[in-house]
Amino acid sequence: MSLAPATITWFARHELTLAWREWLAMMTGGRRTRSIGLAIFMVVAVTLLHLLAYGLVAPWVRAGIVPDKATLVMLTGSGLLFWTVMLSQALESVTRVYYARSDLDLILSSPASSKILFAIRTGSVALTTVGLAGLLASPMINMLAILDGPHWLAAYGVVLALGAFSTALALAITIALFRFVGPKRTRLIAQIVAAIVGAGFVIGIQAAAILCFGSMSRFSVFQSAQVVAAAPALDSPFWLPARALLGNGAALALVLTVGLGTLLAMVVLTASSYGQHAISAAGLSHVRSQRRPSAHRFVPASQRQVLRRKEWRLLQRDPWLLSQTLMQILYLMPPALLLWLNFGNDAGAYVVVVPVLVMAAGQLAGGLAWLAISGEDAHDLVVTAPVTGRTVLIAKIEAVLSVIAVVLAPLLLLLAIASPRMALITSICVALSAGSATAIQLWFRVVAKRSMFRRRQVASRAATLSEAFASIMWAGTGALLASNSWLALLPAFIAIVVLCVARLISPRQH
Repeated sequence: MSLAPATITWFARHELTLAWREWLAMMTGGRRTRSIGLAIFMVVAVTLLHLLAYGLVAPWVRAGIVPDKATLVMLTGSGLLFWTVMLSQALESVTRVYYARSDLDLILSSPASSKILFAIRTGSVALTTVGLAGLLASPMINMLAILDGPHWLAAYGVVLALGAFSTALALAITIALFRFVGPKRTRLIAQIVAAIVGAGFVIGIQAAAILCFGSMSRFSVFQSAQVVAAAPALDSPFWLPARALLGNGAALALVLTVGLGTLLAMVVLTASSYGQHAISAAGLSHVRSQRRPSAHRFVPASQRQVLRRKEWRLLQRDPWLLSQTLMQILYLMPPALLLWLNFGNDAGAYVVVVPVLVMAAGQLAGGLAWLAISGEDAHDLVVTAPVTGRTVLIAKIEAVLSVIAVVLAPLLLLLAIASPRMALITSICVALSAGSATAIQLWFRVVAKRSMFRRRQVASRAATLSEAFASIMWAGTGALLASNSWLALLPAFIAIVVLCVARLISPRQH
């Protein structure tokens, strides 16, 4: 049965179809032959996650779960960590509704109501946020329901309420940015806010754990007697979400009412402005910027210097790079704080800090290398320029590695002050991790658009897995070297084997 055009159900089917196609393309890379492999991978991943969740919750269930203040603090703290990630994702998704859709001109110029379209797309963002959050939380919820009772299934209702509330708040932030800073700056500021929100609470809890307990474990804060004693009384409304998680029907109904009601109210209040803001955002690419004369004089430079500047400028201008990498950079703050407080007095701190820095270097290098090597929008122009391909690739690699060096230089300097030996170990492992990720992206390079940055992992599963395994092995090498163990040779050997295998299975470049 066909649906009438421009109705709510018609738009809903349109959005669900687009969301399904995007998810399928992200998971399979557009190849139908990967569907079977994806299904097998999903089954294995779900099984392993449920086994891991069983190991985490089984001791808690055996000890007896009672709705005392300590339990409420643990549930509320964990829920806040989870909610900040949901809010970060919702803010990025809402921003993409205005900036990253190519069908706005077509739909807004049609007789269809922009208010209905806005309501459907906001609901789609909320469902996407809830779906991802529910997928991540499902192993813990399911294991608690199996081991302790079906009342834990009420947690899915709490996830729904939190997803709706986070979407409403993300919508309010985006509309406020449009009105106060304009469409030109909204995207950039929204990305910064999304990264800070997604990492801020986690970093704050880790900082409190480091300052109070000398470790980076977030749960040490939630389980501390001081935090439990300072928490509100048991009859405080502050505990309503936690009581809803425990299966309290009245609390669950109130939480759902607040979450869904807030989303509905925000949609009603802001629907009329959707068309105006969407058109202003879409028109940015057609507005010519007024460039002021540069105060810097022209300085002759070599080909590689010009190419490096070009790559740095492209990375700086990339519209969605900030939200993808800023959060990774923010997560380096707790290790920096741990280093600052220890200054070489606690050798165990280096075993934690060194692998974190090495892993961060590999992740940043992998993303930046993909943008520089594969995500070259002017690929035809570059390959036809009077510059050798080797010179272009060397300049791209130098640009990527120099960015990594600038990001990690302050932490390496702090580490050198605390322990020159640890700084040397970290520098070597960081260079190996970043170099390995860059080399893998070079071997598996493809011609792709920069807008595909979020889906770069689907281009080649082999490249993604090789990059991850190599970074993990170099991080393990750094941790074992920091603990003065000669077993560091084993992960280093495995990392080299991973690189050799990646080189052998990489497609031949012509």
